[in-house]
Amino acid sequence: MKKQLSTNWVTEGLMDFEFKKYILLDYLQGIGQDFNEQRIYPGLAELIDHYHYLSQLKHNSTLLTEQFPKELTKIDFENFRLEFESKLSDDAFMQEMKQIIDYALPLIGRSVEDGKELYQFVEEHIQISPIGIIPVHTENGYLFISEQYSKQFRVYQYGITLFEKASEKYRGIRTSLINTYKRSVCNTFENVKIELAREIKSLPIPAAFLIETEMNVPLNESLLPVAKRSFVRYLHQNNLFA
Repeated sequence: MKKQLSTNWVTEGLMDFEFKKYILLDYLQGIGQDFNEQRIYPGLAELIDHYHYLSQLKHNSTLLTEQFPKELTKIDFENFRLEFESKLSDDAFMQEMKQIIDYALPLIGRSVEDGKELYQFVEEHIQISPIGIIPVHTENGYLFISEQYSKQFRVYQYGITLFEKASEKYRGIRTSLINTYKRSVCNTFENVKIELAREIKSLPIPAAFLIETEMNVPLNESLLPVAKRSFVRYLHQNNLFA
């Protein structure tokens, strides 16, 4: 099982370069093993978060001050007040922290690139196509996930969501597994789509899309998250949002 790395791993606990180096390398070794097994997530997302956080920590003195612990220096019994002093005033402490960040950033950056390469590799082996006629509204519908090596395929109900971040709008996607079907003469993609339209009255004229791959990669850690992001981009590039 891959070990976790706290968001504040640099600033919390013992401030010692060799100790922090051991923690980081142990974590990155686990991430590397996941990538070797073609497990993209959650490792890639974690790495990106760690990289952004360390970059901000390196260049943002205010954030740095907020994140570092303070030592109790005085107890004012008369005014019932505790006085603290930031460790940032310690030059040796700051030098150790800077050394850790400068060491960690390029290592994490290389691991991020490894994860992105794996993501792109999986994405390049995914094909997306509509099943039947595409209705006017495609914000809700079905995703058929078909791995060519498997005798089964999965069907998910999907919904496109719109959210705002930093004054910009983004589209996301949520999915829920409906069923797993065995390939047969009766269970064609088109027949299953018709069957679902009869069973699920909330989507009488459903949008349905097939996502195929010849790769054998972990479903939840790689294929599904990559497929979902690729599908949202597919809808956008083909002007399929109402």
